[in-house]
Amino acid sequence: MAQAGALAGIRVLDLTQALAGPFCTQILADHGADVVKIEPPVSGDMARLSGPYHPDDRQKTESGYFHSINRNKRSVIIDLKTPDGRDLLLRMLPDFDVVVENFRTGVMDRFGLSYETLRAAHPKVVYGTIRGFGDPRSGESPYSDWPAFDVVAQAMGGMIGVTGADAVHPVKVGPGVGDTIPALYLAIGILAAVLRARETGQGQFVDVSMVDAILAVTERIVHQNSFGGKVALPEGNHHPFIVPFGLFSARDGHVALACHNDAFFGVLCKSLDADAVLENPIVRTKESRTENRAAAIALIDEMTRRFTKAELNERLGGKVPFGPVYQIDEIERDRHFTVREMIAEIECPPIQGKMRIAGVPIKFSDTPGSVRTRGPRQGEHTAEVLAASGLSDAEMKSLKERGVIGGDFG
Repeated sequence: MAQAGALAGIRVLDLTQALAGPFCTQILADHGADVVKIEPPVSGDMARLSGPYHPDDRQKTESGYFHSINRNKRSVIIDLKTPDGRDLLLRMLPDFDVVVENFRTGVMDRFGLSYETLRAAHPKVVYGTIRGFGDPRSGESPYSDWPAFDVVAQAMGGMIGVTGADAVHPVKVGPGVGDTIPALYLAIGILAAVLRARETGQGQFVDVSMVDAILAVTERIVHQNSFGGKVALPEGNHHPFIVPFGLFSARDGHVALACHNDAFFGVLCKSLDADAVLENPIVRTKESRTENRAAAIALIDEMTRRFTKAELNERLGGKVPFGPVYQIDEIERDRHFTVREMIAEIECPPIQGKMRIAGVPIKFSDTPGSVRTRGPRQGEHTAEVLAASGLSDAEMKSLKERGVIGGDFG
């Protein structure tokens, strides 16, 4: 597969599944790394079994979930539960810079493929992990053996505790940020470790806990407590001490406003034909808006609800920090997302036409990342990858007959 992007030349063995691990390795693949996805026989990555599926796909082989987080990768089927499968992975290892997995603690150790084993075979390898509560090598959590998914990370990392309409009704954040945020951190960690390995010849273990990553991005709850003596609670759609800074009503939905100082607030009122509001003592200054937070929010909401989102966009866009609350159909109509190439298209036979997935948000002037291929079919590249690692046709035939490998052999 032709490579493009700033990470061309980096090779990744991707042993991940579900969301967190594949999202991390897809970031690397988008920017040119050669990511080889190692999948188990039969079902493969569990994301393949979790739609949605297009009506054209009657056999349910083309999962939107899978394609959204596994594009630009190659797939090889290896049964790591077999000794021959584990030996094969070790044989492939020297051709790769990075190994990534998101199994529960101890799984790779029981396979005989621990970090220590892989490092002994290939000292330069960077070994990246995402686990719910981290790996004991970095600090043994009392919960290190617990399974975890997105909602668990959001809950224990403090995010749900400050999200919701009020203090007694916490709410999970919509997207799976308990998975994708750790994935972003791991991608950064892997790249830092690869740079170091190229300088020193020594790889290292890179460990990200899902819960830790959520706490890191929910950082405000820590300093609010240590500096301000406050235990942060859900405060609805508004900032705890800046007004207006949150969501407000429109006649046909909602908009976001973030007028953090008096200058922006003055422009807001004038743009909404509400100059008289500036004389109201409840909202006259930044301090008065904070002191009278609930009343100020209600007053501003009265101002905005008189207009549609489009009208507010016309009046406020570019004048104050403002944005309409979009659904996906509105996102796809907005030229911003078109010119920024944030809605990408892939072909997924037997589905007719092209399917849309999210694009690549990191932009490079000279080595841009891109969406080049759909997610791979399970085992689509087994023969291609193993031949490049030095396996003969006879060896592959023998391994296939014994169920150690699988996929497309032409």
